[in-house]
Amino acid sequence: MLFAQPVFVYKWPMHIDILPGPLEAVQPIILASGSPRRRDMLESLGIDFEIQIFPGEEPEPMLGEDPDGYARRASLAKAEAVAKQHPEAIVIGSDTIVVLGNEIMGKPSGPNEAMLMLSKLVGNTHRVISGCAVFLPGGEPKVFSVSTEVTMGPQPLEMLFAYVATNEPMDKAGAYAIQGRGGFLVESIRGSYNNVVGLPLAELVEILVYCGVVVPRQG
Repeated sequence: MLFAQPVFVYKWPMHIDILPGPLEAVQPIILASGSPRRRDMLESLGIDFEIQIFPGEEPEPMLGEDPDGYARRASLAKAEAVAKQHPEAIVIGSDTIVVLGNEIMGKPSGPNEAMLMLSKLVGNTHRVISGCAVFLPGGEPKVFSVSTEVTMGPQPLEMLFAYVATNEPMDKAGAYAIQGRGGFLVESIRGSYNNVVGLPLAELVEILVYCGVVVPRQG
């Protein structure tokens, strides 16, 4: 299978004008995602990493597929092409979905679908599932998923229309961003906040430390 050239390649160094983070990478790390939220969370650790994205459609859920399994499969697909091009590096891929009952919600195709998603979510509790795949040189990828319950209070349609008009929902699973303008929609969460933002950071760090990819920063 031939792979296209990356959309962009970017080295994301720890800035010298801020205090260093708690960890440092001892192996090359590539984040296979263009999400600014995932980039910021990984940067908060203080590690150096690159961002590389290969073009391609995200896989669609298969009929009857378990949502956790789908999130893991999608994260694996995002990272696999990058890992094939860079077998010497640690490659991290992640995918986040919103699940209400048995309905899997990805990113809305436009304002109308965003309104439809939000009108279903408000007044209910849904799950946010992030799948994560970590490719290690010479080994099998470590793939896992984390689920967080999110409860939204009821909202009048005018509030939802006003939020959709900000355009923030357009590239967010479930059509909202808990860390952005959509935070007012969320009454409570049960589980990881970072997972709702888009990356199960605690679980990812545990794997990276266990595998010797990152270590506590000295001094």
